Amino acid sequence: MLLLEGHQIVIEVQGNTLLKVGKLAIHQQDRIGLIGKNGSGKSTLLHILAHKQMPTKGTVNSDVTTFLLPQLKDMVDGKSGGEMTQTYIQQAIQEAPTILLADEPTTHLDREHIEWLEQKLRNWAGAFVIVSHDRAFLDQLCTTIWEIEDTTLNMYNGNYSSYIEQKEHHKSHHYEEYDKYMKEKNKLERAIAAKEKRAAKATKKPKNVSPSEAKITGAKPYFAKKQKKLQQTAKALKTRLEKIEEIEKPKDVTELKMEIPNQEAFHGRMIIRVEQLEGQINNRPLWSKQSFFVYGGEKVAIIGKNGSGKTTLLNQLISPNKEVSISPAVIVGYLSQHLSLLQTKQSILMNVKETSKQSETLIRTVLARLHFPGQDVHKPVHVLSGGERVKVALAKLFVSHCNTLILDEPTTFLDIEAVKALEALLQEYEGTVLFVSHDRQFIQSVATKVIEINQKQLHVFAGTYEEYQAHKERPVQNSDDRKLIIETRITEILSLLSINPSEQLEEEFQQLLAEKKKL
Repeated sequence: MLLLEGHQIVIEVQGNTLLKVGKLAIHQQDRIGLIGKNGSGKSTLLHILAHKQMPTKGTVNSDVTTFLLPQLKDMVDGKSGGEMTQTYIQQAIQEAPTILLADEPTTHLDREHIEWLEQKLRNWAGAFVIVSHDRAFLDQLCTTIWEIEDTTLNMYNGNYSSYIEQKEHHKSHHYEEYDKYMKEKNKLERAIAAKEKRAAKATKKPKNVSPSEAKITGAKPYFAKKQKKLQQTAKALKTRLEKIEEIEKPKDVTELKMEIPNQEAFHGRMIIRVEQLEGQINNRPLWSKQSFFVYGGEKVAIIGKNGSGKTTLLNQLISPNKEVSISPAVIVGYLSQHLSLLQTKQSILMNVKETSKQSETLIRTVLARLHFPGQDVHKPVHVLSGGERVKVALAKLFVSHCNTLILDEPTTFLDIEAVKALEALLQEYEGTVLFVSHDRQFIQSVATKVIEINQKQLHVFAGTYEEYQAHKERPVQNSDDRKLIIETRITEILSLLSINPSEQLEEEFQQLLAEKKKL
């Protein structure tokens, strides 16, 4: 059953075309994920589908009820962002519209509430269109992906993973077609060069020909005719070359080679030692005493429900006190939610270079991978959107003179492409990363260690998020799993002690031996 139909929709902002859609339709039970870069027009399109805004051109026809869950929610004193998101969702459920249009509905929600929302939407009686950067969320719910790219709305059948497979297939085909194009182009260029070279020689006196023979009547016309024929062949080849459809070279990701401060005294070594750390805020207990270590080069995800104390723990891990010891080799870079590290009147490039000792080539590479290519780096920060400013702040932090990045919800205002770019940068980064996130795919892609705050306990696991989830589901094997982790770390420490013995390593070695004996 057709619920909504749009024809020849054009969205313009300040005279610039943001989006052109020939035709779109929403049917009963459609589960649509709407994705695209920051500023591509996703939120505007939702407002037009909800009849809250008119397109520059075109029509949207629908006689059914719609509900728009906006990206920016009205805040109420005493309620957190997560609580306000839940209030809007509850209102949508009560109104039960035929079409739900949800703009970033998982913003500020913890994992438990995201899974609760997934369950509600699985049972949704009508249709929905969801804008989200949470790829796991889109995978769980969507059967169609609408992608806004280069002012065009492209439609793909399947969930987000299926969309990625189709994009990868297209990318692979693009490489094949480019390779064919370059082979044919080079072949024709070589043939043209050869013909032109022969044509240039055609009127010259041939070798091994006497002067008397060269003067024979008809020799010059013969060579001139030969030259003309070669020139005509070269011209025909040039015409053929011009008619070949040009295929743009696929963009390759440039590998990063960064200099990390204090790298020799840092990587693989214990850089943060936590002894019997207890969490409290306003005399409210957050977690009971716990001890653990962080090593140079680890990517540590701190997860848990809203209000469990994740940001509190993050801040305590970089604040030396009697429970937390930090290696003098550690140089911290902190991503502020207020983006106070940016100078809005300066350009993107000047902002990022300001605190960096890296080369401009590497800085431009990082910016390009965060989708600020070429001349875009000269844009002043004050003209950028919120998501773009976050990317600049991340780039500035990433190339700054530090070896430990502290990130509190770094993906909140980023589009999917920016999140994927950030993941790739952090995977290549040889320093340490401590981060708080509710984005399950981001955690899985980046984390090598997980700390979960659950039921006022800190659970520390050396492994990926996926491994941690599997570990929780088989409690009978906990002892064996922990023993394997301890034995692996003992092997690492023995190797480090043989190269550069230290009191810290020796102490950890003895602690691990004692724990292994207990197990």
